[in-house]
Amino acid sequence: MNASASSKNPLTLVIVGGVAGGASAATRARRMDEHARIILYEKDEHASFANCGLPYYIGGEITDRSKLIVAKPELFRDRFNIELHTRHEVTAINRREKTVTVLDRNKGITFTQKYDKLILSPGASPVVPSLRGVESSNVFSLRNLADTDRIFAAVNARSDGHAVVIGAGFIGLEMVEMLHRRGMKVTLVELQKQVLPPLDPEMASRVEQELIRNGVKVHLGAGLAGFETSGGNVSKVILSDETKLDADLVILGIGVKPNVKLAQEAGLALGRTGGIVVNEYLQTSDPDIYAAGDAVEYRHGVSGLQQRIPLAGPANRAGRLAGQHAVCGQSRPMAPVLGTAIVRVFETTAALTGLTQKTADPAHSRAIWVTTNHHAGYYPGAKPLNLKLIYDTRDSRVLGAQAVGAQGVDKRMDVIATAIQLKATVYDLTELDLAYAPPFGSAKDPIHMAAFAACNDLDGLMTTVRPDVDFENMQVVDVRTAKEFAELSFPGTINIPVDELRQRIGELDPKKETIVTCASGVRSYVAARILEQHGFSTVLELTGGASVRSHTGQPVKRGKEEVPPPCRA
Repeated sequence: MNASASSKNPLTLVIVGGVAGGASAATRARRMDEHARIILYEKDEHASFANCGLPYYIGGEITDRSKLIVAKPELFRDRFNIELHTRHEVTAINRREKTVTVLDRNKGITFTQKYDKLILSPGASPVVPSLRGVESSNVFSLRNLADTDRIFAAVNARSDGHAVVIGAGFIGLEMVEMLHRRGMKVTLVELQKQVLPPLDPEMASRVEQELIRNGVKVHLGAGLAGFETSGGNVSKVILSDETKLDADLVILGIGVKPNVKLAQEAGLALGRTGGIVVNEYLQTSDPDIYAAGDAVEYRHGVSGLQQRIPLAGPANRAGRLAGQHAVCGQSRPMAPVLGTAIVRVFETTAALTGLTQKTADPAHSRAIWVTTNHHAGYYPGAKPLNLKLIYDTRDSRVLGAQAVGAQGVDKRMDVIATAIQLKATVYDLTELDLAYAPPFGSAKDPIHMAAFAACNDLDGLMTTVRPDVDFENMQVVDVRTAKEFAELSFPGTINIPVDELRQRIGELDPKKETIVTCASGVRSYVAARILEQHGFSTVLELTGGASVRSHTGQPVKRGKEEVPPPCRA
């Protein structure tokens, strides 16, 4: 592949913004064109740092701050011959003259720079509500190293104090764990009625349970309404339900908004979710201007919709392709993005890829839940893993997945994300030749088990119902053991262990619509097949069984006592 300009007439590439998108664009452009003049302007102090690692430095898991600097200025200069200018903010684009206006924040002067090609990687900024007191010295958001240093110092000053984290997304949950690790008393606030809003509620419930188990107070369904201040600091956080929370430190993790002002003022097209519109080669509505990173709309790999997906992986890939296409005029197209993401919350990991049940078309999709060990159960250390698989009922294509567990979550999500990218079906998943040895997995991996259940559903061997289905007027048969049933059951269910079902089948009415359930779905499938072949008119299987239903907010019985859904703080 040849560079688009010769060494006698080198192309000038200007890049606005560093970190994942901009830094990747700059270094890829240099590898593809040795003679181009490449100029990178970054408005902050550092052009390449590990923003995903910032919470872990605050929490003390990463102890060396210098490790957060991915590429130092010397690397840009000496290895890649890139003209890096930090604390330089591009304030305007003149598309007709092909120039950018730059504010040198070090010297306080403004100048213009011509470009042949321009790449925008302005990123996104934390959402900060317009509330009195939000400017207080102990209210923080986390975007860069300067923010990190301020939070780190504040935690050092009050490591035994009260921290309130607003927003239960990925960053919010990471900060909760890290502040707890530093000894702070942590309260988590989320406007939605669940933590981790990208997940489906019954999966997120397990993460909430882990937070509570570790002493974190969780307030759901109430948003930030205001602050009480004293001496320039916030002393209390006020919620929309009028709850007041003690606060020595407040972290805002409400979300991010794309930095599109520069693009908008230059007349570049914005999309339906407010991000910069780009084509498959990351070109904006001006073909000489590219964009990558958190300010851009990407095409979703399942829904096909253009949407903002502010994650480091897509930003890096987009920046790399934009850098190549800008200097060469050709590259591979940007692949659709699935929004694959993962977070650790104390001893629990949660991940998702593709569509959730909330975002999938309910008319043409179904979901299967399985609960099984992350490796062979007979090998020491096996931990439960909850996997949810979403698939298209028309063509059996895999649409998405979520998993929550102590171990093994990451590799299952990576496998399924790969399968979705390759447009695999649930039948394809059953045939995957996955690595197996007792310390690592099972001969029938959790992915296989979920796919088997989905195939049984599509093949008509069973009909599943959601774990939160209404049991009223249904004949519900729980085929777990009597001991399991006594520990956890649901009102209105009949307990007949699966191994006794053939002998006790006369206790059931074959003409009634019957739901069969167990702990996770394995025994209930066997029981459903028995009942169907004994003439029961309608047999349905509760996918996910008691393990999942107990997280759907349905009434639960422990022994003879009915327990209402958990009361949140």
